[in-house]
Amino acid sequence: MALYRILSLDGGGMRGLITAVLLERMDQAHPGFLNQIDLFAGTSTGGLLALGLASGKTTGEARQLYEALGPVVFADTLLDDVGDLGSLIGADYSIGPLKTAMEAQYGMLTLGELPKKVLVSAFDLDFQPGDAARPRAWKAKFFHNFPGPDSDASQSVVDVAIYTSVAPTYFPIYHGFIDGGVVASNPSVCALAQALHPTTGGQQLADVVVLSMGTGSNPRYLEVSEGDWGLTQWAPYLVDLMLEGSADLAEYQCRQILGERFLRLNPRLPYAIDMDQADQIPQMIEIASQFDLSEAFGWLERYF
Repeated sequence: MALYRILSLDGGGMRGLITAVLLERMDQAHPGFLNQIDLFAGTSTGGLLALGLASGKTTGEARQLYEALGPVVFADTLLDDVGDLGSLIGADYSIGPLKTAMEAQYGMLTLGELPKKVLVSAFDLDFQPGDAARPRAWKAKFFHNFPGPDSDASQSVVDVAIYTSVAPTYFPIYHGFIDGGVVASNPSVCALAQALHPTTGGQQLADVVVLSMGTGSNPRYLEVSEGDWGLTQWAPYLVDLMLEGSADLAEYQCRQILGERFLRLNPRLPYAIDMDQADQIPQMIEIASQFDLSEAFGWLERYF
């Protein structure tokens, strides 16, 4: 049996550091397992990791980028807060530092020039196919470098990295796109569909193996069992619900379809860590360093 191996990486902002550390530990225990990955799929911070790993970067390099650039990308200023009225009329952070960092890493590289296949989610706010018979509407967009008429091989890696990462309220809209987490914070089912599609992946279901990695499960909950809530009451929770709420759905679907050929790693966090909390870097490293990977090591032995 020729296995087709997928690595699926969730969104979560700075918590992508948790994923990077887990991958680093797994790579140390099973050197070279990432070289056997056929498709890297990612959303938001997971999209950044997927693009980096598909380009040949090591897990150590990915970790170092989070540690070095996280505090820069998620740096807010008093002047910006005043101008945005505390983010009421503007995004929390500028795209500038993120774009500068991506340009330094990838330059003019395109998706088609990556040595590995990728699938990166984003959300197009005004899909215009040039077909008068189809109305303008927003829709999910999955950038990939598979061959075919819908290939995005000519797309800039820098642009795709930003498209997938600009979460609403955190970053401004970029070229009409926002964070893929609004539709697929856990892109594992999307990656499975891409692998099975006859004109792209063309794989057999029995051959597909998926390693799905979260950025930590936040212990969020509401203590209300009933509530006649409107926009004012829901507003503080909507972005977190949107970016975190769909991950469990994708896990359930993949687990039901793939059974033992699916593994999900997602440490339960001891307290809520927001996607922009760069001040929690030491704590996130500790969480990832202490997470029990014995099941993962056994699974890698079986499928890698």
